[in-house]
Amino acid sequence: MASPRFLESIRESRRRRNALVATPFALIAAVTVVDVIAPPDVHLGPFLVAAPALAASFTGPRTTAFVGVVAVLAQSLVAVSRTSLNDLNHTYQIIALVLISVIVTFFAHLRVRNERAVTQLRSVAEAAQRVVLRPLPARSGPLRISSVYLAAEAEAQIGGDLYAAARTMGGTRLIIGDVRGKGLAAIGEAASVLGAFHALSRQRWPLPELVAHLETSIAPDPDEADAAHAGADGDGDGEDDPGLAESFVTAAVLDIPDDAAEIHLVSCGHPPPLLLRAGEVIPLAVRTPAPPLGLARLVITEHTAETFGFEAGDTLLLYTDGVIESRDRSGHFYPLRERAASRFGTGPEALLESLCADLLRHAGGRLGDDAALVAIERLPASG
Repeated sequence: MASPRFLESIRESRRRRNALVATPFALIAAVTVVDVIAPPDVHLGPFLVAAPALAASFTGPRTTAFVGVVAVLAQSLVAVSRTSLNDLNHTYQIIALVLISVIVTFFAHLRVRNERAVTQLRSVAEAAQRVVLRPLPARSGPLRISSVYLAAEAEAQIGGDLYAAARTMGGTRLIIGDVRGKGLAAIGEAASVLGAFHALSRQRWPLPELVAHLETSIAPDPDEADAAHAGADGDGDGEDDPGLAESFVTAAVLDIPDDAAEIHLVSCGHPPPLLLRAGEVIPLAVRTPAPPLGLARLVITEHTAETFGFEAGDTLLLYTDGVIESRDRSGHFYPLRERAASRFGTGPEALLESLCADLLRHAGGRLGDDAALVAIERLPASG
């Protein structure tokens, strides 16, 4: 089932089309009236071909064919009013109008068929997004959580940014990440990371070991990688083939205990989370960051979890680089830290709603890259 936003966009498109349907009929009426009252040596009949051509650009084949029939009848009326249907000039105009109406009706059929295919693909993309990028729970123990995903392309519904949350025995584990690249390969990599995260979170690994296993689960098989590179060297096309390029995922993996006012964080090349506390914004930059997931095999890596305070009333903001690398018309990056500070205390959902609207205004309504944000608020202990 398609999302309400997607269905509303379809309804709005249909409303606009219905409003435009009157345009070709108004054109036919105007040309007909002027042609009837025009001097004998003035012929406006050729302008009638614009009516079915215009209709073909936004209506279906049936409506386009009907507009063509009305245009032919109008041309016939002009012929009878001015001379007769047997007049050679009007006869050729009518024949040309019939042929053009048939041609544009065929193209309208092709356009509608392609639009239906695109609509189906968008629906499938939304279904895939709901499967791959599961909605985060609104509550997880003492945490209140909100998330948002902004696709860079207007028609896209899913990309390489990812986030997930998993409930453990004594707390909540979260991941936010950004897959290198775009397209189906990035979506597949994101699905692999999320699947591994959910599976490993159930096994109660300490956070560093979880990240190490996460690295192992998504790293490419060395034999397969060598074979791919050997094939690329053999045909000379590997450098330009994105399927053969190294892939990696920047990620921040967090463990938030229920009974301790703290956060345990492993950062794998990801932008530091922001801690919002009493109007102050504190970047949680780790001292020993790990390489992005998928690249740790290239260096000697020991994943280390670092601890930060996370008290009741604090809000943690996770984000991908599509947020902070968004530029305005002057080329300035989006000042997330300053904008988040001015919106502290509104709650996770209102915070993200305000930040997203502000981000889109900053970017002129269109982002250069996919962007994801997750806001987590620790609620005061009950009772």
